[in-house]
Amino acid sequence: MHDLIKIAEIQTALLTAAGVSDKATNHLKDSDKREAVSGLIKNFLEPAGANFVEELVFRFLLTRGDTLGGSMRNVGGFMAQKKLTRAILACLKLAGKKCHWLHADTKAWAELPEDDTDVELSLRGLSWNAAQGPRTLLYNVTVPLVKNNVDLSLFNCSFTEMNREIINTPSKYIALGELKGGIDPAGADEHWKTARTALNRIYEAFAKQKLKPHTFFIGAAIETKMAGEIWNMLKQGSLENAANLTDEDHISSITSWICTR
Repeated sequence: MHDLIKIAEIQTALLTAAGVSDKATNHLKDSDKREAVSGLIKNFLEPAGANFVEELVFRFLLTRGDTLGGSMRNVGGFMAQKKLTRAILACLKLAGKKCHWLHADTKAWAELPEDDTDVELSLRGLSWNAAQGPRTLLYNVTVPLVKNNVDLSLFNCSFTEMNREIINTPSKYIALGELKGGIDPAGADEHWKTARTALNRIYEAFAKQKLKPHTFFIGAAIETKMAGEIWNMLKQGSLENAANLTDEDHISSITSWICTR
């Protein structure tokens, strides 16, 4: 939770959630801003436990009103990616797999260290060897065949082979998935509509190439109507796997599935 302080892109939103107005922000020193965010985390987010994102959104709205900025949505997305990454790393470690990770800023691959604390804060990809061959997972890739950004793309290649040509080659895709980290039930349906459209687009685009990579969905808020639609897609074969991000058994199952494709 204290990792939120390290994410430069959401500091303005965190200050707002801490009750600091935009005008007041201009007159604060960096140390004062850090103290305000630390107070928000200690006094409100930590006591909220697993519901800290919901508490963060609530605090933001108390100050800003009913306009939820993109920065706050990024908090949920970042935390979802972080949780999934940590689960995948745990799965690979339990299987005794060595892996490499891609640094989001330097764009350089490196072997995952023994002490991988906080590595997920700067991670954009992972690479390991599965029983079927080398696998590389990238976050937020614009897939040329789909002409859209996809949250999770698993490729049939090693990290040393990963390049633009691989991304442009449809047959190299092993699996593609959508990850939605918002936990507000009121917005769950809208998140699912976006993900469902993306998943259908993926399925149809690859089908035209006579290809059928695995597709999956992971969401933090899954309502009854959503669950029914997801189940129907699973039965029809347009979706192959799905999980609730807040259910540990679901996450354990889907990360094992991803790591063994």
